[in-house]
Amino acid sequence: MAQKQTSLPASRNVPELFTHIDKLIQEIQALYCLDAVPWVIGYSGGKDSTVTLQLIWNALFALPKEKRTKKVYVITTDTLVENPIVSHWVSKSLEQMKTAAQEQNLPIEPHLLAPDVKDTFWVNLMGKGYPAPRHGFRWCTERLKIHPTNHFIRNVIRISGEAVLVLGTRKAESTNRAATMAKYEIGEVSELLQSDSNLSNSLRYSDTLPNAVIYSPIQEWRDDEVWMYLMQCQNPWGKSNQDLFSMYRGATEDNECPLVVDTSTPSCGDSRFGCWVCTLVNKDRSMEAMIQNDEEKEWLQPLLDIRNELDIHQDRHRRDFRRLRGKVQLFEREQRGKTTIKNIPGPYVRKWREIWLKKVLEAQVEVRQNAPEEFKDISLITDEELSEIRRIWLEEKHEFDDSLPRIYKEVTGEEFKDIRIGADEKLLGNDEWETLEEICDDEMQLELMSKLLDTERQFHTKNRRLGIYESLEKCFDTSSRSQEDAIANAHQKYNLKTAAEQGDIQAVREKVEQLNKPSNDLEEDKIGWGSIKFAPKS
Repeated sequence: MAQKQTSLPASRNVPELFTHIDKLIQEIQALYCLDAVPWVIGYSGGKDSTVTLQLIWNALFALPKEKRTKKVYVITTDTLVENPIVSHWVSKSLEQMKTAAQEQNLPIEPHLLAPDVKDTFWVNLMGKGYPAPRHGFRWCTERLKIHPTNHFIRNVIRISGEAVLVLGTRKAESTNRAATMAKYEIGEVSELLQSDSNLSNSLRYSDTLPNAVIYSPIQEWRDDEVWMYLMQCQNPWGKSNQDLFSMYRGATEDNECPLVVDTSTPSCGDSRFGCWVCTLVNKDRSMEAMIQNDEEKEWLQPLLDIRNELDIHQDRHRRDFRRLRGKVQLFEREQRGKTTIKNIPGPYVRKWREIWLKKVLEAQVEVRQNAPEEFKDISLITDEELSEIRRIWLEEKHEFDDSLPRIYKEVTGEEFKDIRIGADEKLLGNDEWETLEEICDDEMQLELMSKLLDTERQFHTKNRRLGIYESLEKCFDTSSRSQEDAIANAHQKYNLKTAAEQGDIQAVREKVEQLNKPSNDLEEDKIGWGSIKFAPKS
């Protein structure tokens, strides 16, 4: 029988809250001293993670020095598209934590994590052309948050065998924590680290990280209790909790972006502390509030403008008619009792990838001119990201006219200095591209010819040319038809598959004949009868 869930207990007054905190501090100390398993604390800079870290910091400081024997890692993941105000707050907090931990002889070690350059937001959106994230294609969370966080935690587990993840997550509904707090006695502390939810609702095993136990000490706290604690208790690493409150003040939403370890974690889109490019919600109300409520933050407006232009509802015209690998893919859609079959739009086309690059660089220039002194060197896109985007455009998309350095200079007035060794050594360039544009009849022909030429160039630099014919064939597979012909061909194949599944042999014969008719394009799409399998009629 399922356990009955009860509402959170009524909000405690100050004496009641601090009586509870005294017991919680003892619980934290007992858990910490129980074994040699290191702790990893997720810190976002927001109110919940700040309370959690303060509790643990104060609990460790109250222990005798000889009992502070194991590491406590404090990790923050910088997605590189964080709200700049919050990002600056967090980075300064980590610096102060490091200094304060050393001065107070605490085994607390802060780490600022970041995604690999191949996984960053702009590399995927501008480089590969991924459309802005949406609920049906939320590609950002795993790449920007889960991968760097889990990589760090797995390294800790690899060394120590286990880890305790301490999170500042809170529930709206949960079982009363009184039973858990009653298990504070030392003889029963080990039971807190079991997977049985009857023993503790604050600890559970991670679904995605083997040998990791999750500890959520404030999961049943209310908002007012969080702020009550922060306003009553001084921050032990020297940051001002009053300043933290000021960052929250005036925002429409104040739930911070939690440490994300799996895809079940809710999106940060509704949070106070999230990515400024987030398109998982209609508006970034927190940044809007920052700009509206504080004239000194009006320099953030260019960021908000870009985020609003990343319109996921009307972006079909910005995207290719093919998927990322160059194939036309169809999907059925039921609307008002009528079924329609359309192609799934793919990545942003070249024009829009270049537009996004220009807009971000323009915003970066404007922000550096207007922002306060501490933000004058802000980077909305890093040199490493620009280098990787350039590499993708040149090597994977075969756009050998190399437009990124040109756009960079047009916007910034400076020469682009690529950090990759040999990045500027190439056999084809803008002159060859312009010649192709003159002789090609349309965009698809230009695309095909550029792919063929650049594929030959790439193999020209190799010692062995093994695989060149397969690579050239892929160029024809993806780029030899016009958009209309490619979509029509995909529909013919779809109809053929449907007829075969239904066992309609006559229809299959007709569809195969249609597909085998000579094409006006550079490639004919022949289908052999031996490849067709007929399903029996029902």
